[in-house]
Amino acid sequence: MIRTIEPADYPRLMEIWESAVLHTHDFLKEEDFLYYKEQVPSYFTHVTLVGYEQDGRLTGFIGTAGDNIEMLFIDNAHRGKGIGKALVSHALRESGVTKVDVNAQNAQAVGFYEHLGFRTVAKSDRDSEGKPYPILHMRWCHCP
Repeated sequence: MIRTIEPADYPRLMEIWESAVLHTHDFLKEEDFLYYKEQVPSYFTHVTLVGYEQDGRLTGFIGTAGDNIEMLFIDNAHRGKGIGKALVSHALRESGVTKVDVNAQNAQAVGFYEHLGFRTVAKSDRDSEGKPYPILHMRWCHCP
């Protein structure tokens, strides 16, 4: 079930974030992981958040702003089960998202978004925090 996230869900979102990042962002330096872990809760109030709930427990979430997917994280124990696809499909349909920025070093995420119809349109050498993690700027298309 996809539902709106409430502030009371934020601690669970951080658990999901940490589980996901520890298993998909092995390129992050430890000090950068700790920096982002401290910053992420402040991002929650700047995006529209919806989560995927199974058996009364959140297992993933997506945050959007305008036509951008700003964050998508799935609890590691639940990856590969269609949760990310369901959340992105919901965002495409309900929020009109067409863009996402993806860490170029996260090959799984790049492949995931390409599979869903996103294509790379530009690349930056640094992330939005100015850290040296290359970012692919992707846009959704109606490509075959």
